[in-house]
Amino acid sequence: MPERRTPFYDYHHRSARDLVKGGGDFMFPTSYTSPVDEHLNVRGNVGMQDLSTMGEIDVKGPGAERLLRRLVVNEVLDLEPGQLRYTTMCNEEGGIVDDVTVYKFGDEHFMVVASSGPRKKVARWVSEHARGASAYATDVTAAVALPVVQGPRSRSYLKTVVEDVDLDSLRFFRFARGRIGGVEVLVSRSGYTGELGYELYTPAEEAGALWEYILRTGREFSLRPYGLEAMQSLRIEKSLPLYGSDINEDYTPFHAGLDRWVRFDKPDFIGRDALLRVQERGLEKRWVGLKLDSEVPAAVGDGIYSISDVASFREMMYSGSEAGEYKESLLPGDRQVGHVTCSARGHTVGAMIAMAYVDTAHSWPGSNLLVETNGRPVSARVVPTPFFDPEMARARAKPQDDERRFDPPARPAPTAHAAFNGNA
Repeated sequence: MPERRTPFYDYHHRSARDLVKGGGDFMFPTSYTSPVDEHLNVRGNVGMQDLSTMGEIDVKGPGAERLLRRLVVNEVLDLEPGQLRYTTMCNEEGGIVDDVTVYKFGDEHFMVVASSGPRKKVARWVSEHARGASAYATDVTAAVALPVVQGPRSRSYLKTVVEDVDLDSLRFFRFARGRIGGVEVLVSRSGYTGELGYELYTPAEEAGALWEYILRTGREFSLRPYGLEAMQSLRIEKSLPLYGSDINEDYTPFHAGLDRWVRFDKPDFIGRDALLRVQERGLEKRWVGLKLDSEVPAAVGDGIYSISDVASFREMMYSGSEAGEYKESLLPGDRQVGHVTCSARGHTVGAMIAMAYVDTAHSWPGSNLLVETNGRPVSARVVPTPFFDPEMARARAKPQDDERRFDPPARPAPTAHAAFNGNA
């Protein structure tokens, strides 16, 4: 497929270290400076990212609410105008078509925000099911740009530029219409970093001017852009799934730990019967967090083995201070118990971390495993997730918390986080 470009492509082309093709065949900036500094700046100050690769599907009509109740596993009937809700869409077998966010404007008007990779599939899925349902769906992705502003200083900064929205009273997972620098935007208190943050749905034709305006006015708040690499490390620290390796139609919400958003008290939705069967019979695999004893991240698809299935042998050392001695070595056994779906250094928690699907028998916190990465076994341990801020205190921060975390967190020692030293 030919490459696709967001409305901010010119800026990325001028300023980013590199551009790579990602979900939906869009070109993504990897980073602008150091991915580590970009990560820590989002955790300590405020960063901005281009998420215009996401898909927006406008759903209208007297049957819009009824249609979405059938398409998603979560409930939308109790949504209020100005509220959004995270959920998954499943096929008849319970496999995840995508994880989406549903925005409610009114009883007959909603917006579904899809992931970058499957956005066209999701638009077709919604449109096909809208036939005969007194609703119609329009893919408006090309008309919408999506700069996101994330970090503990994001509210303090946006209060200096946003008009017509009371940001102090805008609660988590709520949205409102406002203006920034004369540009009309939809301000949504949401994000993909686990920080206090906002997503700014913007007319594509005015996006370039808005991006430059935010960069200019955000300097005194240390606002800087961040790219794909920082996004990955930020979202992995929060164990947020990305459609592709983490979730897809081969897995159900139960496998990925997303079952808390499945509402079986609804009368019907696509995949309901299949998910009830999964709930009854249990799981063979679960999506879990790993702490790796490694200086490099694991690769997607790297095999995971249990310690009991590891072959041991003794190798003579022929050089160095240990010459003439034997070294005990480990090799993965024949029975693979899982595979890695994503991995990165958690710059805030000070450890190499990964998410992986692992056989249920080995998915409990504290389970010791081996990951075969770069042709060698690396010891790993299952740890509780999310790795960072499990109470979601930062994303739900109140206005009185805004002035408390201005300094970016220091680069921590590898054992800085309690969950990684055996005390969790």
